[in-house]
Formats: sequence, C-alpha cells, structure tokens
Amino acid sequence: MDHVDPAGADRVKQPEGRPRLFRDASLSAVLAGFVAVVVSYSGPLVIVLAAAAAGHLDKAQTGSWVWAISIGSGLTCIGLSLRTKMPVITAWSTPGAALLVTSLGAYTYAEAIGAFIVTGVVITIVGLTGVFGRLMRQVPTAVVSAMLAGILFNFGTGVFTSLKTAPWIAGAVLVAYLLGKRWLPRYAVLIALVAGVASSAATSRLHIRLDGIELARPVFTAPEFSVASLIGIAVPMILATLASQNAPGMAVLTASGYQPKDRLLIGSTGLVSTALAPFGSHAINLAAITAAICTGPESHRDPRRRYVAGVACGAFYLLIGAFGTTLVVFFAGLPKELVAAIAGVALFGALAGGLTGAVTEEKDREAALITFLTTASGVTLFGVGSAFWGLVFGVTAHLVLTRMRRSTATAASGSGR
Repeated sequence: MDHVDPAGADRVKQPEGRPRLFRDASLSAVLAGFVAVVVSYSGPLVIVLAAAAAGHLDKAQTGSWVWAISIGSGLTCIGLSLRTKMPVITAWSTPGAALLVTSLGAYTYAEAIGAFIVTGVVITIVGLTGVFGRLMRQVPTAVVSAMLAGILFNFGTGVFTSLKTAPWIAGAVLVAYLLGKRWLPRYAVLIALVAGVASSAATSRLHIRLDGIELARPVFTAPEFSVASLIGIAVPMILATLASQNAPGMAVLTASGYQPKDRLLIGSTGLVSTALAPFGSHAINLAAITAAICTGPESHRDPRRRYVAGVACGAFYLLIGAFGTTLVVFFAGLPKELVAAIAGVALFGALAGGLTGAVTEEKDREAALITFLTTASGVTLFGVGSAFWGLVFGVTAHLVLTRMRRSTATAASGSGR
C-alpha cells in the first residue's frame, strides 16, 4: 500500500539548531493563532456550555471546566510547538462535548470526572505505544490531503453562504482579503478582520460587552468510577477523540508537509487531559480546523516559522482561560457571519493545498474523491464524525482499486505470453 514517506522531498525540512522565538515571530503568524482562538471560542465552546447546562453544573464548576480545557490547550500548544518547531494546535474534543450534551445528565458529576480520567489514561497509552501513529502512516498521501480538503470545504463555502444573511459583513471581508492578497499578502487576513469588524460595527451587528473581569477559580472534584459511566461516557469519548479529532489533526500536519511525532503529540495531550480531568477537562486533543489556519501559507510563507502561530495560539488560550467564562461573552458578541467569513478566508490556502495534494497522483484520484465527498458530507455514523469515515472509505477504495489494477495487469501479462 502507498503510504506517507516521512523522508519525502516535499516534507518540511527542520532548520539546524533551535531558532529563537522572537527572531522567527511575525504578525501574520500571531494573527493566525488569534483567529484560531476566535474560531474555537465562538463555536466549539458553545457546545461545552450546553453540556454543562445539561449536566446541571453550577457557575463555579462550569468556569472550572472552561479554565481546564483552555489551560490544557494553551500549555500543549506552546509546549509542543516549541518542542517540535511545528505549529501544533490543540483544543478540547468537540465531538466529546457534543456527546456530553445528551449523556452528562444521566450520571453524577463525580462519575463523569472518573470517566474523563479513564479517557485520558487510555488515549495516553494509545499514543505512547505508537499504535495510533502506525495506523495513520499506512494512509495514502492523496487520501490524507482529500480528508483535509473535505474538513475545510464547508468553511470555504461559509464565506459565500454568509453573503445571504450578512452581505455587508461577508462582502467586506472577502473584498478586503482579495485587495490585501494583491497589495499586502502577508497581512491579508488582518486586513479582512479589520474590515469585517468595522462593517459589523457600522451595521450594528457587533454586540460585545463585559460586565466585569474575574479570574477563574479551578474547582477540584474527587472522581468516582462506575461501570455505567465508563461505558456511557469513556468508551464513546475515547473513540470520538481519537477518530474525529486526533486522526484529522495528524492529517492536517502531514498534509502541510510536516513530520508529526505521534507518540509525543498524542501521548502529551493524553497526559494533560488526565491531569486536568479532576477540574473538568473532558479531553484535550489535536485540532484540525483551527490547526489548518496556523499550518497554511496564510500563517507564514516559510513553513519553518509557522510554529510561532502555535505558540501565539497557546498564549491566547492561557489568557482567556485565566478568566474562565468571563471573556467568553466577548466572543459571543461577534456576528457568526464575521467568524465564518474570517475562518473561511484564513483557510483558503490550506484548502487549496489539500485539493492539490488529492489530485496529484492519477491512480489515487478516485479514492481521494471518495474521501473528500465523505468528509465534506458531514455524515456521522455510530457517533463518529465524517473525517474518520472519509479515511475509512478512502483507504478501502484505495485497496480495492489497487488490487483490481494489479489483477488486470497480471491478466494482461499472462495473455501476452
């Protein structure tokens, strides 16, 4: 089977020595980290808050949950990006939070904390043993690129669907981005963001208010372990986090030309998840969508300097997480069309790269197409998201078509004797 060649010429060559962070810093990379955080807090965090409400958590427990997942994401972003010199973007498990919206109310909070700890331990073991990485390395490059394109497809179209409900905001973002790409390409996303915020304010769609800023206070909850919560929370959380988050997260780094060390990345996020679970963290994992914002050319034209975006993303996570739910209302006041449009234009480069990688090899195009369509469809089967099923169907198609070609070639060779 074709597989990703870690020694391939198209991979990002790591610089000799350890470059200094401030020397490598750039406004575009810091902005990419900021946009990634804006997308995280204005979208996926809403699901966490809904899960907290479904579990009847009080204000202190909810604030501790937000603190835990923010601090965990921030520490892993900064630590892993500096260690690997790659833009490693982590986040909390969105499908895991979605699972909790419907299941958290059936268990005590202490039982849920116990399930979170087991989830972190299992993911750590899977990561450190290298099992997860060995499986991912067997996936053809074209399939990985197609999955990336499928993940980002709806974000790309979101720029244009936003034109229907907020034409002035989305239009300002798109026009400003195009003008920025023409005259100041490194700052195109920043120009688009400024134009979008100005348009939102001009059309009275900007509803940002802060009643007061208060530091978050972590709340420790002693875990309780029950068979019911392990089956109802831990098992589906493990599968959803590995398949719907870590697999696409690894794929984004690989498709961007990096050589991610699966044991370090998956193992580290698992350990941090375990340590912060008593404070409410359900799962910390590799990000995919927000990662693509930081790993693409919009972050920096030099792939070796994009790790700064990961560090910046982590710093913003820590800043916001330190205040728990207080600053969440700031991002809640941004128009959803503005967030969709900014995320879309920031992902244009990564989406183009995914599409290019998917069709480069003619023999893999059909498998890549199946991967792309499955992933872009957004289908969820057995509680697992479309990115995982895109990989499954794409690899299956690759195996079937490769075997058919070999059988045809063998038959042709035999008849020619």
